[in-house]
Amino acid sequence: MRSNSILLAGLLLASTGPATAATTTNARAEASLEKALAGRVAGKPQDCIALHDIDSTEIFDNTAILYRTIGGALYVNRPRSGLASLNSDDILVTENTTPELCSIDTVKLFDRTSRIPSGFVFLGPFVPYAKSPVAK
Repeated sequence: MRSNSILLAGLLLASTGPATAATTTNARAEASLEKALAGRVAGKPQDCIALHDIDSTEIFDNTAILYRTIGGALYVNRPRSGLASLNSDDILVTENTTPELCSIDTVKLFDRTSRIPSGFVFLGPFVPYAKSPVAK
Protein backbone atom coordinates (compact mmCIF):
# COMPACT_ATOMS: atom_id res chain seq x y z
CA MET A 1 0.00 0.00 0.00
CA ARG A 2 2.80 2.38 0.93
CA SER A 3 4.65 1.76 -2.35
CA ASN A 4 1.45 2.61 -4.25
CA SER A 5 1.20 5.93 -2.38
CA ILE A 6 4.80 6.78 -3.17
CA LEU A 7 4.29 5.82 -6.82
CA LEU A 8 1.13 7.94 -7.02
CA ALA A 9 2.90 10.92 -5.43
CA GLY A 10 5.77 10.55 -7.90
CA LEU A 11 3.39 10.44 -10.85
CA LEU A 12 1.57 13.54 -9.62
CA LEU A 13 4.82 15.45 -9.24
CA ALA A 14 6.01 14.37 -12.68
CA SER A 15 2.75 15.40 -14.31
CA THR A 16 2.78 18.89 -12.77
CA GLY A 17 6.35 19.70 -13.84
CA PRO A 18 5.73 20.64 -17.49
CA ALA A 19 2.44 22.36 -16.69
CA THR A 20 4.17 24.49 -14.06
CA ALA A 21 6.92 25.41 -16.53
CA ALA A 22 4.33 26.36 -19.18
CA THR A 23 2.36 28.38 -16.64
CA THR A 24 5.53 30.21 -15.61
CA THR A 25 6.38 30.93 -19.25
CA ASN A 26 2.87 32.22 -19.90
CA ALA A 27 2.99 34.37 -16.77
CA ARG A 28 6.28 35.91 -17.92
CA ALA A 29 4.94 36.44 -21.44
CA GLU A 30 1.73 38.00 -20.11
CA ALA A 31 3.78 40.33 -17.88
CA SER A 32 5.99 41.34 -20.82
CA LEU A 33 2.94 41.96 -22.99
CA GLU A 34 1.32 44.03 -20.24
CA LYS A 35 4.51 46.10 -20.00
CA ALA A 36 4.50 46.68 -23.79
CA LEU A 37 0.88 47.87 -23.57
CA ALA A 38 1.37 50.10 -20.51
CA GLY A 39 -0.57 53.35 -20.77
CA ARG A 40 -2.88 51.99 -23.47
CA VAL A 41 -6.46 50.80 -23.46
CA ALA A 42 -8.02 48.04 -25.54
CA GLY A 43 -10.43 48.93 -28.31
CA LYS A 44 -13.01 46.92 -30.21
CA PRO A 45 -11.48 43.80 -31.83
CA GLN A 46 -11.05 43.94 -35.62
CA ASP A 47 -11.03 41.14 -38.15
CA CYS A 48 -8.21 42.60 -40.31
CA ILE A 49 -5.31 45.05 -40.35
CA ALA A 50 -3.54 46.48 -43.40
CA LEU A 51 -0.29 44.65 -44.21
CA HIS A 52 1.39 47.80 -45.51
CA ASP A 53 0.85 49.51 -42.13
CA ILE A 54 2.73 46.85 -40.13
CA ASP A 55 6.11 48.18 -39.03
CA SER A 56 7.21 45.34 -36.75
CA THR A 57 6.02 42.33 -34.81
CA GLU A 58 6.88 40.87 -31.44
CA ILE A 59 6.08 37.35 -30.31
CA PHE A 60 5.22 36.65 -26.69
CA ASP A 61 5.95 32.95 -26.12
CA ASN A 62 2.84 30.73 -26.17
CA THR A 63 0.66 33.82 -25.69
CA ALA A 64 0.25 36.48 -28.39
CA ILE A 65 1.69 38.45 -31.30
CA LEU A 66 2.03 42.23 -30.99
CA TYR A 67 1.81 44.14 -34.27
CA ARG A 68 3.22 47.69 -34.29
CA THR A 69 2.08 49.93 -37.12
CA ILE A 70 3.78 52.83 -38.88
CA GLY A 71 1.31 55.25 -37.26
CA GLY A 72 2.18 53.97 -33.77
CA ALA A 73 -0.95 51.88 -33.24
CA LEU A 74 -0.56 48.54 -31.50
CA TYR A 75 -2.61 45.42 -32.21
CA VAL A 76 -2.56 42.25 -30.14
CA ASN A 77 -3.48 38.97 -31.75
CA ARG A 78 -4.08 35.94 -29.57
CA PRO A 79 -4.15 33.07 -32.07
CA ARG A 80 -7.13 30.72 -32.00
CA SER A 81 -4.87 27.71 -32.41
CA GLY A 82 -1.18 26.86 -32.38
CA LEU A 83 -0.16 28.86 -29.30
CA ALA A 84 2.33 26.16 -28.32
CA SER A 85 4.25 26.99 -31.52
CA LEU A 86 4.72 30.69 -30.65
CA ASN A 87 8.36 31.29 -29.77
CA SER A 88 10.05 34.69 -29.63
CA ASP A 89 13.05 33.28 -31.52
CA ASP A 90 10.91 32.45 -34.55
CA ILE A 91 10.24 34.43 -37.73
CA LEU A 92 6.62 35.00 -38.82
CA VAL A 93 5.85 34.29 -42.48
CA THR A 94 2.50 35.09 -44.10
CA GLU A 95 1.40 34.26 -47.63
CA ASN A 96 -1.49 36.60 -48.37
CA THR A 97 -3.39 37.19 -51.58
CA THR A 98 -5.01 40.34 -50.17
CA PRO A 99 -3.48 43.55 -48.78
CA GLU A 100 -4.75 42.69 -45.30
CA LEU A 101 -3.84 40.31 -42.52
CA CYS A 102 -7.06 38.81 -41.17
CA SER A 103 -8.31 36.64 -38.33
CA ILE A 104 -8.89 33.79 -40.79
CA ASP A 105 -5.24 33.73 -41.90
CA THR A 106 -2.55 31.23 -40.97
CA VAL A 107 0.96 32.38 -40.09
CA LYS A 108 3.92 30.04 -40.50
CA LEU A 109 6.76 30.09 -37.98
CA PHE A 110 10.39 29.45 -38.89
CA ASP A 111 13.37 29.00 -36.59
CA ARG A 112 15.48 32.17 -36.83
CA THR A 113 18.81 30.30 -36.94
CA SER A 114 18.16 27.20 -39.02
CA ARG A 115 15.26 28.60 -41.11
CA ILE A 116 13.48 25.28 -40.54
CA PRO A 117 9.67 25.46 -40.12
CA SER A 118 8.76 25.27 -36.44
CA GLY A 119 4.97 25.47 -36.56
CA PHE A 120 2.06 27.69 -37.45
CA VAL A 121 -0.78 29.58 -35.82
CA PHE A 122 -4.35 30.38 -36.83
CA LEU A 123 -4.85 34.05 -36.10
CA GLY A 124 -7.66 35.41 -33.96
CA PRO A 125 -9.15 38.92 -33.86
CA PHE A 126 -6.81 41.93 -33.72
CA VAL A 127 -7.35 44.01 -30.59
CA PRO A 128 -6.21 47.63 -31.04
CA TYR A 129 -4.55 49.40 -28.12
CA ALA A 130 -4.66 53.20 -28.13
CA LYS A 131 -2.87 55.55 -25.78
CA SER A 132 -4.97 56.24 -22.75
CA PRO A 133 -6.27 59.83 -22.52
CA VAL A 134 -4.44 61.70 -19.79
CA ALA A 135 -6.72 62.58 -16.86
CA LYS A 136 -6.74 66.28 -16.06
